[in-house]
Amino acid sequence: MTQKEIFLGNGAIALGLLEAGCQVVTSYPGTPSSEILPEVVRLIKSAGLNTYVEWSTNEKVAFDNAFAAAVSGKRAACCMKQVGLNVAADSLMSAAYIGNMGGFVIISCDDPGPHSSQTEQDTRLMARFAKVPVLDPSSPEEARQMVAVAFDLSEEFQVPVILRPAIRVCHARESLTWGGLKNNEQKASFERNPGRWAATPRFRFILHGELNGKLKEIGRRFEKLDPFNFHDLKPGEKYPLGILAGGVPYSVVRDILSDEDRKDIPVLKMCAPHPFPEGLAKEFMSACEKVLVIEETDTVIEYFLRDSEKVLGRFSDHVPSEGELVPEVVYGLINKTLEGLQMKGLSSDGRQSAVELVKGLELPIRKPTLCPGCPHRASFFAIRKARPKAIFTSDIGCYTLGINLGGVDTCLDMGAGITMASGFYHSFAQDQVDQPIVATIGDSTFYHSGTAGLLNAVYNDSRFILVILDNQTTAMTGMQPTPGLGIRADGTKGKMIPLERVVAGCGVDFIEVVDPYDLEAMNKLIKKAVEYTNDPAGGVAVIIARHPCVIAYREEAIPQKKKVVVTEDCVECNFCHDRFECPALYKDTDLGRTAVDQTLCAQCGVCLDICPKGAIIEA
Repeated sequence: MTQKEIFLGNGAIALGLLEAGCQVVTSYPGTPSSEILPEVVRLIKSAGLNTYVEWSTNEKVAFDNAFAAAVSGKRAACCMKQVGLNVAADSLMSAAYIGNMGGFVIISCDDPGPHSSQTEQDTRLMARFAKVPVLDPSSPEEARQMVAVAFDLSEEFQVPVILRPAIRVCHARESLTWGGLKNNEQKASFERNPGRWAATPRFRFILHGELNGKLKEIGRRFEKLDPFNFHDLKPGEKYPLGILAGGVPYSVVRDILSDEDRKDIPVLKMCAPHPFPEGLAKEFMSACEKVLVIEETDTVIEYFLRDSEKVLGRFSDHVPSEGELVPEVVYGLINKTLEGLQMKGLSSDGRQSAVELVKGLELPIRKPTLCPGCPHRASFFAIRKARPKAIFTSDIGCYTLGINLGGVDTCLDMGAGITMASGFYHSFAQDQVDQPIVATIGDSTFYHSGTAGLLNAVYNDSRFILVILDNQTTAMTGMQPTPGLGIRADGTKGKMIPLERVVAGCGVDFIEVVDPYDLEAMNKLIKKAVEYTNDPAGGVAVIIARHPCVIAYREEAIPQKKKVVVTEDCVECNFCHDRFECPALYKDTDLGRTAVDQTLCAQCGVCLDICPKGAIIEA
């Protein structure tokens, strides 16, 4: 029975996976990819499918698990955000050479902007680096369709295929017709072939040659991959300007030219850019005097065109080299190009007037901040109070916002809170300088990539305090469970792996748990940890600051609520704003002092212990 439903782009991808008979789906959460696996779970349950799903501990683990399934002949996929593919890069490079038996699709969601990522990296470049095909959808429906094409391509050529939706595809919504999901009955089978599956360098050389041959054939296939790669040239006609676009920018260009009724500007849609369809591009280039390339977020198509005289884009400064290509930006760069070629401009300003109007309103700019009642705020307050002169290394997660409280000095990538702490320690110790260091890392991030760094730190006798901020969920990306909870992706019971056991397994002898809401207890524990790190027989001290996330566990997190107010004793020293930064505390212009916004206050009561003047009291 068919039905219509409005799907999130990530839901459309999930639907495409199951429609294509995907039997194994693995993932590590990260915006903008996080919703794919939960949507897979929802659809599996609605259709009663026998599909295996898991939240893996990191992206490499997700990749390897799915790849093994594909080697056994099953259709498998792994999902992650673009920086997550960095974690799986080693596996990706080898998998391209080795190949697979069943279809293997890697979904890597890009974040031009960036909205919630460390970088604006372009997965299409990673695909070229790894020598695997990549598909770049321009809409949720197209992403859904591309999943099936990717699986078919992967099975035919026995090569991994990347699907690269950008954030505007992942988080767009589209009405889709669907129904009739069925189990794929393909059984697992493994035929021993060490020359392939365990190939030594000599055999890898041979496999590399085979991979290059596959890419040439796939490139020819991409010459006529309608509706993903095509142009609207009129036979024999020449044009002063043509636009070449792929992915989300294609949808923007299509809408702009349609609204403006600009039939004088042909468009080449290239949503399957690698292996590069040379013939299709050459045909389009020969019909246009100039070609404007609009792509996110790097110079992939522009690089392949190899024509600095005819091609306009990032290399010629017609397209910005950073930032998301939102409609008003695309309007502007098209108009700039038309003006430079002395062609008729666009009639609209591309919403720029609306943008300027909003700017003129002088609305207050509010920086991101931890939620009211967040236990991380209490942790950072206690850390700053106990070790004010420390270097504070931190990591990727909600707690990165500890930077607002002065509790984060560095944030490189997942796991670097620990490894940079170790590096700082040895750098200062080399100079006989006793530099205090406090590292912070979340519970999910620690399971993801903290253990290797902690093992290394203990092995090499580093001395610093590690505070694992355990809010018992993966809060930043959508409240996914961690191994510490023992809850699997589909809600079934898994084996709980407590942080304490993992930390002890890394060789740490100082492991203590504290509730960060108890500021006095946490302060004392940090001082105890300082003594341990300074003791010749000591080492790395690990404090697990454990308190449930106030969003994920609304009742459990604050079982006894405390209504607080600010009295007239407040002298506006700003200590609570600078060092505690709770959104519920604000400066009331009428009162002339700080007050509590009761609509925002979580009533955790932690702020009762932070005011130097004792002006914050329980009502």
